[in-house]
Amino acid sequence: MGFFHFLKTQLSRSLQLNLSAISNYVNAFISSSIVDCKVRLLSSFASILGFRKLCFLEPEKCSPVSTQSFESNVDKKQENAVSAYEKVIEKPKHKKTNRQPKEWRCIDNCCWIIGYLCTTWWLLLFLCNFAPAILPGLKVPEPPGVRLKRENLTAHHPVVLVPGIVTGGLELWEGRPCSEGLFRKRLWGGSFAEIFKRPLCWLEHLSLDNETGLDPPGIRVRAVTGLVAADYFAPGYFVWAILIENLAKIGYEQKNMYMASYDWRLSFQNTEIRDQSLSRLKRKIELLYVTNGYKKVVVVPHSMGVIYFLHFLKWVEAPPPIGGGGGPNWCAKHIKTIMNVSPAFLGVPKAVANILSAEGKDVAFIRAMAPGLLDSETFGFQTLQHVMRVFRTWDSVVSLLPKGGETIWGDLNRSPEEENVCHSAKTQYLQSSSKENNGNDTGPQRTSVVKQLAKYGRLVAFGKAASELPSSQLSFIDPKEFVHESAPISSTSCEELLTEYDEISRESIKRVAENEAYTARTLIDLLRFVAPKMMQRTEAHFSHGLAEDLEDPKYSHHKYWSNPLETMLPDAPDMEIYCSYGVGIPTERSYVYKMSPSDRCKSIPLQIDCSADGSDNGCLSGGVYFVDGDESVPVVSAGFMCAKGWRGKTRFNPSGIATYVREYQHKPPASLLEGRGTESGAHVDILGNLALIEDVLRVAAGASGTELGGDRIYSGIMEMSERINIRL
Repeated sequence: MGFFHFLKTQLSRSLQLNLSAISNYVNAFISSSIVDCKVRLLSSFASILGFRKLCFLEPEKCSPVSTQSFESNVDKKQENAVSAYEKVIEKPKHKKTNRQPKEWRCIDNCCWIIGYLCTTWWLLLFLCNFAPAILPGLKVPEPPGVRLKRENLTAHHPVVLVPGIVTGGLELWEGRPCSEGLFRKRLWGGSFAEIFKRPLCWLEHLSLDNETGLDPPGIRVRAVTGLVAADYFAPGYFVWAILIENLAKIGYEQKNMYMASYDWRLSFQNTEIRDQSLSRLKRKIELLYVTNGYKKVVVVPHSMGVIYFLHFLKWVEAPPPIGGGGGPNWCAKHIKTIMNVSPAFLGVPKAVANILSAEGKDVAFIRAMAPGLLDSETFGFQTLQHVMRVFRTWDSVVSLLPKGGETIWGDLNRSPEEENVCHSAKTQYLQSSSKENNGNDTGPQRTSVVKQLAKYGRLVAFGKAASELPSSQLSFIDPKEFVHESAPISSTSCEELLTEYDEISRESIKRVAENEAYTARTLIDLLRFVAPKMMQRTEAHFSHGLAEDLEDPKYSHHKYWSNPLETMLPDAPDMEIYCSYGVGIPTERSYVYKMSPSDRCKSIPLQIDCSADGSDNGCLSGGVYFVDGDESVPVVSAGFMCAKGWRGKTRFNPSGIATYVREYQHKPPASLLEGRGTESGAHVDILGNLALIEDVLRVAAGASGTELGGDRIYSGIMEMSERINIRL
């Protein structure tokens, strides 16, 4: 009640101020040397008081008057204005009118909808900013930095933040004529206003050269530097901002905290070749180490930044010119802890869908509901085609393809998550342990579980049946034959080649669908067929296999350094590595595809089949199979290396660096007032998770993994890891 009394008081004061302003306005008007139109006066009343009934007055043109008649004209206008004002404020009488109802048009519907949306948006904005402070009983959780400061925790180890893909800002340093006025303005991150002003120009400047993977001629787009590079992705949408703020609470600032921004579009080695990003990161870590009392650095990479920093660990110790020349002890000397947040160590299936059809579950739904909006020439948008053309010039997308082949991701018949059961009603994930389902159990319960096993190893299946049938009933064609037998059609059949699909005949594309299912092993050959230029360019920078012998000299090549299954961790036994990620959110794992109904030029011939819905285990929805994860990265990719691959002394971790799995159970915000939530496990929102922030602050202040409590596991990552048969 106090809140509404406050609003009532403020409105009364505002009304009194408005009436006072009207009186002053009339006096100034009468004493002015220029006689204005009475409509202008009445319009001023309408703008201040909001009376719509003044709109019936029609404007009158003002005629020049002599000095002698000036006062009489003013008196008449004042009387007319006052009388009109009095008529308006009088209580309207109820009387019948013969007006005919105004015809309702389509544009009126649009205006009302826009008005409702804007009003709702401003109301929610008001509630989010003011309601928590004025409504009783609604308390904002105390930031971890404030509480830990009371516990006398202070800044100890320098902190380096490494952003992931798309979250870092990019600005223009040189461009084509269409980019006039955008020098050093953000093309990526920020307001994104240029998307609406000049979309094709914007896409052109975000694209890289399709042959070199570097700058196109006449264009230079560079990463924004400093903490502002990735604190906010867009106004109001935080990335690192909350973590930075909490670090500042215990004493961090720019002298002991650094944002290692880089151009996330490039291959990791090309960030060094073009921008010397790896060299700058090496020098900065060395400077932080020296200027902060020779204290080792705590590194916090996120998402793709995790494998970018893994590449750095090998580069910094490798001899020049390919490496940084730091020597075999550089990491042990300078790095205390690597806290990997939402790590994509073994890739993400989303990258497959992005390359094949420039879509994920959300885009696929829109494409199915409104095909003319995204990829049709009806409106001339062709959004997906333009997006695909740009994506396929970004080498970093290929770094996120699934790694480890069928050993990690499963084959046609099995996968680590095969016993995952989805309950769509509450979107919860239950893992059936081997103890509950042993070989001696032949009862009905055992039979029902077997029916629920999903074949997640089929990352791409053409048709729902192909995703469920036994492998013996599937038709199989060696994808390598596609490359040898297909022939590009003449480019004259398309006036403009938007994507590489325009260079491939539709008959050849149909052969892709004849091979009904693709695993992580055969998928690479499929991508080499549908995106030959991209794969040829990027396979010189990335590898997605599983090493048999890490002592083989070929693994000294930089293309293996970002794959944890084809490289060894540095010799740094005192270092600690964390895999910190969210769980409890449906995450894309495999896809059901179909041929697009359109055979015309400049179209994407493959698309996710949104009609494929429902499965024995309830994990198929809208053409996508889901498993547990953080909405972007499945649990097996985020947690396997810390749970098994690097656990103890293995061939991937010869010095026995301690590893910890720290999972954060996703809890959605209870109301809109909580924003994106303080207990979120989502891929980016987890950077605002208070429990994660507290872990980072404690480690930065000197705590070890044992002092944090060791592993914290909610998912079935340990059981999944046991199902992966890999030589350690």
